[in-house]
Amino acid sequence: MKTHMLYFTLFQIPIQVLPWFWITMALIGGGSNPSQLDNPVAIFHLLLFIIAGFISILVHELGHGLVAKTFGKRVEIVLEAFGGYAAYSGGAPLGRGKSILITIAGPAAQILLGFAALSLWQAFPSLSSNASYFLKMLYSISFFWALLNLLPVLPLDGGRILESVLGARRIKITLIVSIIVAIGVAVYAFTQWRSGLFAIFLLMFAYQSYQALKSLR
Repeated sequence: MKTHMLYFTLFQIPIQVLPWFWITMALIGGGSNPSQLDNPVAIFHLLLFIIAGFISILVHELGHGLVAKTFGKRVEIVLEAFGGYAAYSGGAPLGRGKSILITIAGPAAQILLGFAALSLWQAFPSLSSNASYFLKMLYSISFFWALLNLLPVLPLDGGRILESVLGARRIKITLIVSIIVAIGVAVYAFTQWRSGLFAIFLLMFAYQSYQALKSLR
């Protein structure tokens, strides 16, 4: 029995969207505070936020997937809690350069989407309030998510890039950097953004890197 809410194929890439993806996007968009959803406009804006997040994160994963596909890989995309991933397999082994290209392609695609949404928002100031809000959320999520993913924290894209650049022999350095940056950004997110959700998200990655570092020792 399939547990995902949505399954479809795009550019011959199978895509699954798991239930926790929608729940997480709703929590990030303000659903964790029912007092903010006390009128139909607020509820509709939350739905627009979820749709914008879905499009933005899907474009991010398609960036990874389409480049991997051009290198002969079989690709599957899964959107889950706190984002998603593009899994690829088969084909010839990838060198360091191709691996880095696949990794960079996700944030790059998302940043391009962000600029497109921002350009439309600026070009049409007379759009309805709902359309304007949607474009604003689309470019905000795209820029934020892309930059977040470029942090040198495993398993984020920035951490994968650092891992590829330093190589397997320096994995300890990669893990130490991952732990330090994840904890630092988690503290900043909690104290400055008042976002416990993102703090938990980053501390979870710090713990994973710590466990990996401990296993090496």
